[in-house]
Amino acid sequence: MRIGELSRRTGVSERSLRYYETQGLLTAGRTPGGHREYTDGAVDRVARIQELYAAGLCSSKIAQLLPCMRDSDGGPAATADARLTIDLVVERERIDRQIQDLLRSRDVLDEVIITAAGRPRSSTDQGKDQQ
Repeated sequence: MRIGELSRRTGVSERSLRYYETQGLLTAGRTPGGHREYTDGAVDRVARIQELYAAGLCSSKIAQLLPCMRDSDGGPAATADARLTIDLVVERERIDRQIQDLLRSRDVLDEVIITAAGRPRSSTDQGKDQQ
């Protein structure tokens, strides 16, 4: 399939797809006329790349990780190794910290919403603070 079709099937811009290629995240063959041509497996690969970006991984980390994943289900391939595992544990810990930061921010927003609405805090609201 050509880049336009891959873009339509994945919802990812052609510009992003070209960027993925320059970063080594995605590969394309070439037609005799020089146009990019992708296999059907590129759809799964782009979905995987998008998931990893959404998790906060940078392109260099994704490039390191992708060869160790199966595109069809995202599961580990035989090339996954101990060093990659260590790197991914570090990434997971970073994501966990971000989740905790977001939860704290949400709690602050809840307090502001309650105050701005002029409602006194209920015992249910106060119970959240003790968790």
